[in-house]
Amino acid sequence: MTSQLHALCIDAHDPHRLARFWAELLNWEPTDDGTVLTPTDDTGFLIRCLPTQETKYDENTMHFDLTSTSDEHQRETVARALELGARHLDIGQGPDATHTVLADPEGNEFCVLEAGNKFLAECGFVGALASDGSQAVGYFWSKALGWPLVWDQDEETAIRSPHGGPKITWGGPPLMSRNGRIRLHYDLAPPADGDQQAEIERLIGLGATRLDSRPHETGGVVLADPDGNEFCVLTPR
Repeated sequence: MTSQLHALCIDAHDPHRLARFWAELLNWEPTDDGTVLTPTDDTGFLIRCLPTQETKYDENTMHFDLTSTSDEHQRETVARALELGARHLDIGQGPDATHTVLADPEGNEFCVLEAGNKFLAECGFVGALASDGSQAVGYFWSKALGWPLVWDQDEETAIRSPHGGPKITWGGPPLMSRNGRIRLHYDLAPPADGDQQAEIERLIGLGATRLDSRPHETGGVVLADPDGNEFCVLTPR
């Protein structure tokens, strides 16, 4: 048994505001105190907005690619996002780009893709978590989650859950420079047998590193993947 992708966690200065933005844009349901969002489709994981005082310095190493069913749908999604508090963002995409780059109210980048994207066909509205990362980290996460590789070419990789939902993609080299703590991370639920320590040892065997200096707010164990991205293995319930 392997860990399950439980949540994508996003650090925020105002977690409630950020959660409201993504709940309304994605049509997900808020739970708990309003900072945890549950999907209404087959996305398969939660979004958790967590409080932080740290400043965002650089472009995130991970962002949502939202899909469109038509040109009109793309325009509607962009207009809706702007109405909810997003803004246009120039990251060098150029005037001929067919996708639209936006930032959410906390400055986190995301893209609204043009209609007809064949690579993300059938992946749903959240088509991908597009990530900066090496081929090795794509292999790591494929084994860590038990998700098959659905793309492996020119050091670019992608995985997708056997149950559907979005892909997780990695663009290969050159990798982005990083300053400060990465604002997005995964929370993994340990296997159904509840053996957290055995799962941590398995992940370390795959190439993860334990970060004992970084306590987790839930009592989980913080690790880093082969590219240095933090993630947490939660304490069994």
